[in-house]
Amino acid sequence: MAFFKKKKIEKDESYYLASQWTLMWRKLKKHTLAKISMVILLILYLGAAFADFLAPYGLEEFSSLYKDTAPTKIYWSDEEGNSCAPYVYKLKKENIKGRDENGKLYMETVVTEDTSEKFYLTFFVEGCEYKIFGLIPGNIHLYGLVNEAGEVDRSARINIFGADRYGGCIFSRILFGAQVSLTVPFVSAAISFVLGILLGGVSGYFGGWIDNVIQRVIEVLSAIPSIPLWLALSAAIPPDISVSAMYLYITIILSFIGWTGLARVVRGKFISLRNEDFVMAARLAGVSDFKIIVKHMVPGFLSYLIVNLTLGIPGSILGETSMSYLGLGMKAPATSWGVLLQETERLADVAQCPWKMIPLIFVIVTVLAFNFLGDGMRDAADPYK
Repeated sequence: MAFFKKKKIEKDESYYLASQWTLMWRKLKKHTLAKISMVILLILYLGAAFADFLAPYGLEEFSSLYKDTAPTKIYWSDEEGNSCAPYVYKLKKENIKGRDENGKLYMETVVTEDTSEKFYLTFFVEGCEYKIFGLIPGNIHLYGLVNEAGEVDRSARINIFGADRYGGCIFSRILFGAQVSLTVPFVSAAISFVLGILLGGVSGYFGGWIDNVIQRVIEVLSAIPSIPLWLALSAAIPPDISVSAMYLYITIILSFIGWTGLARVVRGKFISLRNEDFVMAARLAGVSDFKIIVKHMVPGFLSYLIVNLTLGIPGSILGETSMSYLGLGMKAPATSWGVLLQETERLADVAQCPWKMIPLIFVIVTVLAFNFLGDGMRDAADPYK
Protein backbone atom coordinates (compact mmCIF):
# COMPACT_ATOMS: atom_id res chain seq x y z
CA MET A 1 0.00 0.00 0.00
CA ALA A 2 2.82 2.35 0.82
CA PHE A 3 4.38 1.63 -2.56
CA PHE A 4 1.23 2.67 -4.47
CA LYS A 5 0.81 5.76 -2.29
CA LYS A 6 4.40 6.75 -3.05
CA LYS A 7 3.76 6.30 -6.77
CA LYS A 8 0.64 8.46 -6.55
CA ILE A 9 2.57 11.21 -4.80
CA GLU A 10 5.31 11.09 -7.43
CA LYS A 11 2.69 11.25 -10.16
CA ASP A 12 1.02 14.27 -8.54
CA GLU A 13 4.37 16.03 -8.18
CA SER A 14 5.27 15.37 -11.82
CA TYR A 15 1.91 16.81 -12.86
CA TYR A 16 2.21 20.02 -10.83
CA LEU A 17 5.88 20.53 -11.75
CA ALA A 18 5.39 19.81 -15.46
CA SER A 19 5.85 22.58 -18.01
CA GLN A 20 2.98 24.02 -20.02
CA TRP A 21 4.08 22.12 -23.15
CA THR A 22 4.22 18.85 -21.22
CA LEU A 23 0.68 19.35 -19.92
CA MET A 24 -0.51 20.21 -23.45
CA TRP A 25 1.03 17.02 -24.83
CA ARG A 26 -0.65 14.90 -22.12
CA LYS A 27 -4.04 16.39 -22.95
CA LEU A 28 -3.47 16.07 -26.70
CA LYS A 29 -2.74 12.35 -26.39
CA LYS A 30 -6.25 11.87 -24.98
CA HIS A 31 -7.91 13.49 -28.01
CA THR A 32 -8.73 10.59 -30.37
CA LEU A 33 -9.41 12.61 -33.53
CA ALA A 34 -6.26 14.64 -33.00
CA LYS A 35 -4.16 11.49 -32.70
CA ILE A 36 -5.70 10.00 -35.85
CA SER A 37 -5.11 13.30 -37.67
CA MET A 38 -1.45 13.34 -36.61
CA VAL A 39 -0.99 9.83 -38.02
CA ILE A 40 -2.68 10.80 -41.31
CA LEU A 41 -0.59 13.96 -41.66
CA LEU A 42 2.58 12.04 -40.81
CA ILE A 43 1.79 9.53 -43.57
CA LEU A 44 1.07 12.32 -46.07
CA TYR A 45 4.27 14.22 -45.29
CA LEU A 46 6.36 11.03 -45.40
CA GLY A 47 4.76 10.24 -48.77
CA ALA A 48 5.73 13.70 -50.03
CA ALA A 49 9.28 13.42 -48.66
CA PHE A 50 9.90 10.01 -50.28
CA ALA A 51 7.74 10.54 -53.37
CA ASP A 52 10.59 9.63 -55.73
CA PHE A 53 10.88 6.19 -54.14
CA LEU A 54 7.15 5.55 -53.61
CA ALA A 55 6.01 6.70 -57.07
CA PRO A 56 6.38 4.04 -59.80
CA TYR A 57 6.95 6.70 -62.47
CA GLY A 58 8.66 10.08 -62.65
CA LEU A 59 7.01 13.38 -63.50
CA GLU A 60 8.35 13.27 -67.04
CA GLU A 61 7.22 9.69 -67.78
CA PHE A 62 4.13 9.70 -69.98
CA SER A 63 2.54 7.26 -72.41
CA SER A 64 0.09 8.45 -75.04
CA LEU A 65 -1.35 4.93 -75.15
CA TYR A 66 -2.53 5.30 -71.54
CA LYS A 67 -3.94 8.83 -71.63
CA ASP A 68 -7.30 9.20 -69.86
CA THR A 69 -7.33 5.47 -69.02
CA ALA A 70 -9.09 4.10 -65.95
CA PRO A 71 -7.20 2.61 -62.98
CA THR A 72 -5.28 -0.46 -64.12
CA LYS A 73 -7.08 -3.73 -63.46
CA ILE A 74 -4.96 -6.09 -61.37
CA TYR A 75 -5.59 -9.82 -61.73
CA TRP A 76 -5.09 -12.16 -58.79
CA SER A 77 -5.93 -15.47 -60.49
CA ASP A 78 -5.04 -17.15 -63.77
CA GLU A 79 -7.35 -18.20 -66.61
CA GLU A 80 -8.31 -21.38 -64.75
CA GLY A 81 -9.30 -19.51 -61.60
CA ASN A 82 -6.27 -20.51 -59.54
CA SER A 83 -4.72 -17.83 -57.36
CA CYS A 84 -1.32 -16.55 -58.48
CA ALA A 85 0.99 -13.57 -58.20
CA PRO A 86 -0.77 -10.29 -59.10
CA TYR A 87 -0.34 -9.30 -62.75
CA VAL A 88 -1.65 -6.86 -65.34
CA TYR A 89 -1.90 -6.69 -69.11
CA LYS A 90 -0.50 -3.89 -71.18
CA LEU A 91 -2.82 -1.96 -73.47
CA LYS A 92 -3.05 -1.92 -77.24
CA LYS A 93 -4.94 0.10 -79.83
CA GLU A 94 -7.47 -1.52 -82.13
CA ASN A 95 -9.31 -0.05 -85.10
CA ILE A 96 -12.95 -1.09 -85.13
CA LYS A 97 -15.10 -0.68 -88.23
CA GLY A 98 -18.87 -0.42 -88.16
CA ARG A 99 -21.93 1.38 -89.45
CA ASP A 100 -23.84 4.16 -87.77
CA GLU A 101 -27.63 4.62 -87.64
CA ASN A 102 -27.62 6.02 -91.18
CA GLY A 103 -25.67 3.09 -92.57
CA LYS A 104 -22.45 5.02 -93.06
CA LEU A 105 -19.14 3.26 -92.44
CA TYR A 106 -16.97 4.54 -89.65
CA MET A 107 -13.71 3.54 -88.01
CA GLU A 108 -13.09 3.96 -84.29
CA THR A 109 -9.83 3.48 -82.39
CA VAL A 110 -10.30 1.81 -79.01
CA VAL A 111 -7.81 0.83 -76.34
CA THR A 112 -8.08 -2.73 -75.07
CA GLU A 113 -5.98 -5.14 -73.01
CA ASP A 114 -3.33 -7.19 -74.80
CA THR A 115 -3.72 -10.61 -73.17
CA SER A 116 -0.82 -12.17 -75.06
CA GLU A 117 1.64 -11.41 -72.25
CA LYS A 118 1.42 -10.92 -68.48
CA PHE A 119 3.32 -8.34 -66.47
CA TYR A 120 3.74 -9.13 -62.80
CA LEU A 121 3.54 -6.63 -59.96
CA THR A 122 6.81 -6.66 -58.01
CA PHE A 123 8.29 -4.60 -55.21
CA PHE A 124 11.60 -2.71 -55.33
CA VAL A 125 11.91 -2.36 -59.08
CA GLU A 126 14.48 -0.34 -61.01
CA GLY A 127 13.13 2.75 -62.73
CA CYS A 128 14.03 6.36 -63.47
CA GLU A 129 16.86 7.88 -61.47
CA TYR A 130 16.20 10.38 -58.71
CA LYS A 131 17.71 12.09 -55.68
CA ILE A 132 15.84 12.02 -52.38
CA PHE A 133 16.02 15.46 -50.72
CA GLY A 134 18.24 16.39 -53.68
CA LEU A 135 21.12 14.50 -52.06
CA ILE A 136 20.60 10.72 -51.99
CA PRO A 137 20.73 9.20 -55.51
CA GLY A 138 18.78 6.10 -56.42
CA ASN A 139 16.73 4.34 -59.08
CA ILE A 140 14.76 1.82 -57.01
CA HIS A 141 10.98 2.35 -56.78
CA LEU A 142 8.63 0.75 -54.29
CA TYR A 143 6.77 -1.23 -56.93
CA GLY A 144 6.68 -1.78 -60.67
CA LEU A 145 6.15 -4.37 -63.38
CA VAL A 146 8.35 -7.16 -64.73
CA ASN A 147 7.65 -9.44 -67.68
CA GLU A 148 7.37 -13.21 -67.56
CA ALA A 149 11.15 -13.49 -67.82
CA GLY A 150 11.53 -11.42 -64.63
CA GLU A 151 12.98 -8.39 -66.44
CA VAL A 152 11.83 -4.82 -65.93
CA ASP A 153 9.60 -3.86 -68.84
CA ARG A 154 8.43 -0.25 -69.30
CA SER A 155 6.08 -1.05 -72.20
CA ALA A 156 3.32 -1.86 -69.71
CA ARG A 157 2.22 0.50 -66.96
CA ILE A 158 0.32 0.16 -63.71
CA ASN A 159 -1.71 3.26 -62.85
CA ILE A 160 -3.56 2.41 -59.64
CA PHE A 161 -5.40 5.77 -59.73
CA GLY A 162 -5.72 5.91 -63.51
CA ALA A 163 -3.96 8.25 -65.94
CA ASP A 164 -4.34 11.92 -66.83
CA ARG A 165 -4.81 13.57 -70.22
CA TYR A 166 -1.12 13.16 -71.03
CA GLY A 167 -0.89 9.51 -69.99
CA GLY A 168 0.87 10.23 -66.71
CA CYS A 169 0.26 8.17 -63.58
CA ILE A 170 -2.12 10.10 -61.31
CA PHE A 171 -0.87 8.28 -58.19
CA SER A 172 2.72 9.34 -58.93
CA ARG A 173 1.64 12.90 -59.65
CA ILE A 174 -0.35 13.06 -56.41
CA LEU A 175 2.79 12.12 -54.47
CA PHE A 176 4.90 14.71 -56.30
CA GLY A 177 2.10 17.26 -56.03
CA ALA A 178 2.07 16.76 -52.26
CA GLN A 179 5.60 18.17 -52.15
CA VAL A 180 4.12 21.50 -53.25
CA SER A 181 0.60 21.36 -51.81
CA LEU A 182 1.80 20.36 -48.33
CA THR A 183 4.89 22.54 -48.04
CA VAL A 184 3.97 25.85 -49.71
CA PRO A 185 0.90 26.32 -47.43
CA PHE A 186 2.89 25.27 -44.35
CA VAL A 187 5.63 27.80 -45.04
CA SER A 188 3.22 30.57 -46.02
CA ALA A 189 1.05 29.94 -42.92
CA ALA A 190 4.17 30.08 -40.72
CA ILE A 191 5.24 33.38 -42.31
CA SER A 192 1.71 34.80 -41.95
CA PHE A 193 1.68 33.61 -38.33
CA VAL A 194 4.91 35.47 -37.54
CA LEU A 195 3.80 38.60 -39.39
CA GLY A 196 0.42 38.59 -37.66
CA ILE A 197 1.92 38.30 -34.17
CA LEU A 198 4.72 40.78 -34.89
CA LEU A 199 2.71 43.54 -36.55
CA GLY A 200 -0.40 42.99 -34.43
CA GLY A 201 1.70 42.96 -31.25
CA VAL A 202 3.58 46.14 -32.18
CA SER A 203 0.30 47.82 -33.11
CA GLY A 204 -1.47 46.92 -29.88
CA TYR A 205 1.46 47.32 -27.48
CA PHE A 206 2.83 50.68 -28.61
CA GLY A 207 -0.31 52.28 -30.10
CA GLY A 208 -0.10 55.84 -31.45
CA TRP A 209 0.92 56.54 -35.03
CA ILE A 210 2.40 53.04 -35.42
CA ASP A 211 -1.02 51.56 -34.63
CA ASN A 212 -2.73 53.89 -37.11
CA VAL A 213 -0.34 53.03 -39.96
CA ILE A 214 -0.57 49.26 -39.43
CA GLN A 215 -4.36 49.32 -39.12
CA ARG A 216 -4.77 51.34 -42.31
CA VAL A 217 -2.59 48.84 -44.19
CA ILE A 218 -4.70 45.98 -42.80
CA GLU A 219 -7.92 47.71 -43.85
CA VAL A 220 -6.65 48.23 -47.40
CA LEU A 221 -5.53 44.59 -47.76
CA SER A 222 -8.76 43.28 -46.23
CA ALA A 223 -10.87 45.36 -48.63
CA ILE A 224 -9.34 43.75 -51.72
CA PRO A 225 -11.12 40.55 -52.89
CA SER A 226 -8.82 37.52 -52.80
CA ILE A 227 -9.12 36.38 -56.43
CA PRO A 228 -8.43 39.82 -58.01
CA LEU A 229 -5.50 40.19 -55.62
CA TRP A 230 -4.18 36.76 -56.70
CA LEU A 231 -4.59 37.83 -60.32
CA ALA A 232 -2.71 41.08 -59.79
CA LEU A 233 0.16 39.48 -57.88
CA SER A 234 0.38 36.49 -60.23
CA ALA A 235 0.50 38.80 -63.25
CA ALA A 236 3.72 40.24 -61.87
CA ILE A 237 5.40 36.80 -61.95
CA PRO A 238 7.43 36.21 -65.15
CA PRO A 239 5.94 33.32 -67.18
CA ASP A 240 9.28 31.60 -67.86
CA ILE A 241 10.63 31.27 -64.31
CA SER A 242 11.81 28.02 -62.79
CA VAL A 243 9.70 25.75 -60.60
CA SER A 244 11.67 26.67 -57.48
CA ALA A 245 11.14 30.39 -58.17
CA MET A 246 7.42 29.82 -58.71
CA TYR A 247 7.37 27.96 -55.37
CA LEU A 248 8.91 31.01 -53.69
CA TYR A 249 6.51 33.46 -55.34
CA ILE A 250 3.40 31.47 -54.41
CA THR A 251 4.63 31.32 -50.81
CA ILE A 252 5.07 35.09 -50.75
CA ILE A 253 1.64 35.72 -52.32
CA LEU A 254 -0.17 33.50 -49.81
CA SER A 255 1.79 35.05 -46.91
CA PHE A 256 1.07 38.58 -48.14
CA ILE A 257 -2.69 38.17 -47.84
CA GLY A 258 -2.96 35.79 -44.88
CA TRP A 259 -1.71 37.73 -41.86
CA THR A 260 -4.28 40.52 -41.51
CA GLY A 261 -6.94 38.63 -39.54
CA LEU A 262 -4.49 37.35 -36.92
CA ALA A 263 -2.90 40.80 -36.59
CA ARG A 264 -6.27 42.33 -35.74
CA VAL A 265 -6.94 39.75 -33.00
CA VAL A 266 -3.42 40.02 -31.55
CA ARG A 267 -3.76 43.81 -31.46
CA GLY A 268 -6.99 43.56 -29.47
CA LYS A 269 -5.43 41.08 -27.02
CA PHE A 270 -2.40 43.32 -26.49
CA ILE A 271 -4.56 46.40 -25.90
CA SER A 272 -6.46 44.52 -23.17
CA LEU A 273 -3.27 43.15 -21.58
CA ARG A 274 -0.85 46.07 -21.79
CA ASN A 275 -2.34 47.82 -18.72
CA GLU A 276 -2.64 44.70 -16.58
CA ASP A 277 -0.82 44.63 -13.24
CA PHE A 278 1.67 41.94 -14.25
CA VAL A 279 2.71 43.95 -17.32
CA MET A 280 3.12 47.13 -15.30
CA ALA A 281 5.15 45.22 -12.69
CA ALA A 282 7.42 43.85 -15.41
CA ARG A 283 8.00 47.37 -16.76
CA LEU A 284 8.83 48.72 -13.30
CA ALA A 285 11.27 45.84 -12.83
CA GLY A 286 13.12 46.97 -15.95
CA VAL A 287 12.08 44.09 -18.20
CA SER A 288 12.51 44.90 -21.88
CA ASP A 289 9.48 45.38 -24.12
CA PHE A 290 10.47 42.37 -26.23
CA LYS A 291 10.63 40.08 -23.19
CA ILE A 292 7.32 41.39 -21.85
CA ILE A 293 5.65 40.61 -25.17
CA VAL A 294 7.20 37.16 -25.67
CA LYS A 295 7.26 35.79 -22.10
CA HIS A 296 4.30 37.51 -20.45
CA MET A 297 1.70 38.59 -23.00
CA VAL A 298 1.78 36.06 -25.85
CA PRO A 299 1.39 32.99 -23.56
CA GLY A 300 -1.82 34.54 -22.24
CA PHE A 301 -3.67 33.64 -25.44
CA LEU A 302 -1.46 30.82 -26.70
CA SER A 303 -4.42 28.49 -27.28
CA TYR A 304 -5.91 30.92 -29.81
CA LEU A 305 -2.57 31.31 -31.60
CA ILE A 306 -2.16 27.54 -31.91
CA VAL A 307 -5.64 27.14 -33.34
CA ASN A 308 -5.04 30.02 -35.76
CA LEU A 309 -1.85 28.39 -37.03
CA THR A 310 -3.38 24.94 -37.46
CA LEU A 311 -6.42 26.44 -39.21
CA GLY A 312 -4.26 28.75 -41.29
CA ILE A 313 -2.42 25.82 -42.86
CA PRO A 314 -5.53 24.21 -44.42
CA GLY A 315 -6.65 27.66 -45.50
CA SER A 316 -3.33 28.08 -47.30
CA ILE A 317 -3.67 24.60 -48.80
CA LEU A 318 -7.02 25.59 -50.26
CA GLY A 319 -5.47 28.87 -51.42
CA GLU A 320 -2.59 27.15 -53.25
CA THR A 321 -4.99 24.58 -54.73
CA SER A 322 -7.32 27.33 -55.92
CA MET A 323 -4.48 29.36 -57.44
CA SER A 324 -3.10 26.36 -59.33
CA TYR A 325 -6.61 25.30 -60.39
CA LEU A 326 -7.20 28.77 -61.85
CA GLY A 327 -3.83 28.66 -63.62
CA LEU A 328 -2.29 31.32 -61.34
CA GLY A 329 0.07 29.03 -59.45
CA MET A 330 2.04 25.97 -60.48
CA LYS A 331 1.86 25.05 -64.15
CA ALA A 332 2.68 21.83 -66.00
CA PRO A 333 5.13 20.10 -66.18
CA ALA A 334 5.36 21.01 -62.48
CA THR A 335 2.53 19.59 -60.47
CA SER A 336 0.45 20.14 -57.37
CA TRP A 337 -2.98 18.97 -56.31
CA GLY A 338 -4.46 22.12 -57.82
CA VAL A 339 -2.74 21.45 -61.16
CA LEU A 340 -4.17 17.92 -61.16
CA LEU A 341 -7.66 19.25 -60.50
CA GLN A 342 -7.43 21.48 -63.58
CA GLU A 343 -8.46 18.42 -65.57
CA THR A 344 -11.85 18.44 -63.83
CA GLU A 345 -12.86 21.89 -65.08
CA ARG A 346 -15.49 20.47 -67.44
CA LEU A 347 -18.36 18.32 -66.29
CA ALA A 348 -17.83 16.03 -69.30
CA ASP A 349 -14.29 15.25 -68.13
CA VAL A 350 -15.57 14.30 -64.67
CA ALA A 351 -18.34 12.14 -66.13
CA GLN A 352 -15.98 10.28 -68.48
CA CYS A 353 -12.97 10.08 -66.14
CA PRO A 354 -14.24 10.23 -62.54
CA TRP A 355 -10.88 8.98 -61.22
CA LYS A 356 -9.45 12.44 -61.94
CA MET A 357 -11.32 13.63 -58.83
CA ILE A 358 -9.07 11.50 -56.58
CA PRO A 359 -6.69 14.44 -55.83
CA LEU A 360 -9.69 16.26 -54.35
CA ILE A 361 -10.01 13.46 -51.77
CA PHE A 362 -6.44 14.12 -50.64
CA VAL A 363 -7.19 17.85 -50.31
CA ILE A 364 -10.31 17.18 -48.22
CA VAL A 365 -8.59 14.61 -45.98
CA THR A 366 -5.61 16.93 -45.37
CA VAL A 367 -7.80 19.93 -44.54
CA LEU A 368 -9.96 17.87 -42.16
CA ALA A 369 -6.87 16.39 -40.50
CA PHE A 370 -5.44 19.85 -39.81
CA ASN A 371 -8.82 21.05 -38.52
CA PHE A 372 -9.18 18.10 -36.12
CA LEU A 373 -5.58 18.51 -34.98
CA GLY A 374 -6.20 22.20 -34.38
CA ASP A 375 -9.32 21.37 -32.36
CA GLY A 376 -7.34 18.94 -30.22
CA MET A 377 -4.50 21.43 -29.70
CA ARG A 378 -6.98 24.13 -28.73
CA ASP A 379 -8.47 21.87 -26.06
CA ALA A 380 -4.99 20.90 -24.87
CA ALA A 381 -3.87 24.53 -24.60
CA ASP A 382 -7.01 25.67 -22.79
CA PRO A 383 -6.15 25.91 -19.07
CA TYR A 384 -9.82 25.58 -18.07
CA LYS A 385 -10.26 22.11 -19.62
